Amino acid sequence: MKYKDMSGKEIVNIKSGTRLGILGQTDLELDERTGQIESFIIPNYSWFGMKKEGDSIRINWSDIKKIGEDMIIIES
Repeated sequence: MKYKDMSGKEIVNIKSGTRLGILGQTDLELDERTGQIESFIIPNYSWFGMKKEGDSIRINWSDIKKIGEDMIIIES
């Protein structure tokens, strides 16, 4: 699957049912040798799009349980 195919999908934690963000508003952590995605880093935004410094959520690729048409389901 290409990144552009995943971009724009909501990321939802299946355990808590919380929406964590939208892929595309995230940073990627890549393995420099293989180019594979190791994790997504989702910044925590407060009101009006202002970033809270130091607050972010890291989602490991292994935490992804399902990539659907509209969302990415994780369990962490």
